[in-house]
Amino acid sequence: MTLSNRSRLAMAGLLLATAPAFAAEYVQAPGSTLIFASNYQGEVFTGKFGSFNTTLSFDPAKLTASKLDVTVQLAGTQTGNSDRDETLKTSDFFDVAKFAQARYTATRFRALGGNQYAADGTLTLRGVAKPVTLTFTWTPGPQPVLNGKATVKRLDFGVGGGEWVDTQTIPNEVAVSTKVILKPAK
Repeated sequence: MTLSNRSRLAMAGLLLATAPAFAAEYVQAPGSTLIFASNYQGEVFTGKFGSFNTTLSFDPAKLTASKLDVTVQLAGTQTGNSDRDETLKTSDFFDVAKFAQARYTATRFRALGGNQYAADGTLTLRGVAKPVTLTFTWTPGPQPVLNGKATVKRLDFGVGGGEWVDTQTIPNEVAVSTKVILKPAK
């Protein structure tokens, strides 16, 4: 029994229609940054996480197949103030002896118009997992760039315990921004 050309085309179309949609796979390239900004008694300060690692599956035409996974090493966080940097390592803040890293994962993506998107994900920090939305712009190319922003409510994760709970001293909302330069995964 031989298949006609019409039957072959129909079968090929069926196979393509039922094949999973895969997004392009990327890993973080050098030059990427992950920073946060807050203030202490009215004085604005920024901090840079020591290191982080990003993997991303993303295609604007296949948002349902997209995934983001970011692991952040907390011990090397620097704010330009050695006393503050040491305090961030303590059990009142990141508690790096017990929780060496934070993790953000997202599997739900939304188009916001133009090259703007939102990733609705989960941040796990100090053993607490809470939803956090990352809004970002996507610049395609041989080394695509994801420029993103999120707001994290530090007290939801127990960051800033003890005397640091007072939001008049340190606000609850911390601005986080990232520029992730990506390269195709091998």
